Amino acid sequence: MKHESHEKIINRMKRAIGHLNRVVVMIEEGKPCIAIAQQFQAVSKAVVASKQEFIKDHLDHCLSLETEIDKSKLKKALEEIKEISKYLE
Repeated sequence: MKHESHEKIINRMKRAIGHLNRVVVMIEEGKPCIAIAQQFQAVSKAVVASKQEFIKDHLDHCLSLETEIDKSKLKKALEEIKEISKYLE
């Protein structure tokens, strides 16, 4: 299921790919370690931010519960929340 936020997440991930490619080039060119570390940080931040946005979107849209709660749906939703929350770092 594609959500409205997915386009933004895809764009963030494409930027992360660009940063990661830049890390490779910088290492190959022998650039200063500080500059390479900065690029690694940019990659890391982009991936973490994308993952968090994706998970929050999932929780908002895929696990929304209606007013009248069906116990089996609630149990399934809670299990899914537990499973996906391990990826929130």
